Amino acid sequence: MSVLSRPMTVRGSRALSLRLRPRPLAITLLLALLAAGSGALALTRDGLVPPAEVLGALLGAGSEQAAFVVLELRLPRVALGLVVGAALGAAGALFQQLSRNPLGSPDIVGFNSGAATGALLVLLHGDPAYVAVGAAGGGLATALIVQLLARRGSFRGNRLILAGIAVGSLLASVNAYLLIRAALDHAQSAQLWLIGSLGSTERHQILPALLALAALLLLALPLVRRLDLLEMGDEAAGGLGVDAGRTRALVLLIAVGLSAVAVSVAGPIVFVALCAPQLARRLSRGTGTGLLPAAAMGALLLSASDLVAVTLPTAGPLPVGVVTGALGGVYLAWLLGRGQRRQGRIRVVCRGAFPSELREPSGPASRGGGRDSGAGSA
Repeated sequence: MSVLSRPMTVRGSRALSLRLRPRPLAITLLLALLAAGSGALALTRDGLVPPAEVLGALLGAGSEQAAFVVLELRLPRVALGLVVGAALGAAGALFQQLSRNPLGSPDIVGFNSGAATGALLVLLHGDPAYVAVGAAGGGLATALIVQLLARRGSFRGNRLILAGIAVGSLLASVNAYLLIRAALDHAQSAQLWLIGSLGSTERHQILPALLALAALLLLALPLVRRLDLLEMGDEAAGGLGVDAGRTRALVLLIAVGLSAVAVSVAGPIVFVALCAPQLARRLSRGTGTGLLPAAAMGALLLSASDLVAVTLPTAGPLPVGVVTGALGGVYLAWLLGRGQRRQGRIRVVCRGAFPSELREPSGPASRGGGRDSGAGSA
């Protein structure tokens, strides 16, 4: 067994025991460094502020102009992009492991739509300071409805996906109705928010979002091992002391909370929660939830997407949701093509593995046009 595949167990109190593998941990650190590098590029993207002045502004020793550009305009957007991306990646990992389905991400199964509905109600008819509360309430209500619809499936599998898509479609109609009935200026800003954008980020949003992310990740880490044990089945996991119902409920609450953190500050950004866990799992070659690699991959994906959004030669900066949607479509098309090629290789291998006499006849003789058929008819 190689060094990178040997698991390490970190034990704290009796209730907290973490099982770490060196390779996923190394991949997590690498992805975090790449995400930080993407953020650093965003701070110096157009050459308006040289890298030396950016560093000086971060250390409090730069000019007033550099400090304003870096600390007031760019750093909040970069920092919040990293936080939101990490929250989406972690939420996607929990949802996919909870549902045991790679499509079980919050933007596919309707939780982001529910959080967006709650946030829209607050944005259009209430105090914008309570957008986070509205997003969390909408996400939890949606989770409850989907869980009731998928109850027979124990909140996993295709039943969950179908229930989530149905509820998400209904909530998308509700969101469209809210926009139609709103005032024009409110509807325009809400529509931009629904696409997913980091353009209106403010400094006071960073610390609450960061603290919420850290708290939810700390709550999720002790549950990851129990969640992974549920793959053996509820009875087998129960024999190891895992309460299946309680574990699923807690994981669901944490995943919805992570989605609400992201939606409340940046809108329902698509495809990051879907792609990040799968890409991280391919890199780390690990099994199970893969919470930390998925969070780091989510931060990298959203940070890089936002860098692309602000540097493309368009009439103005694009909302980051446009870029993530395009990247997600390309990713799904690549998965589809890869699956078709794999099926083709399997057919070729199967044809070469069996002797010719066991294969299905495909020549003229099978259609009654060979020598044997002619001799028999004579």
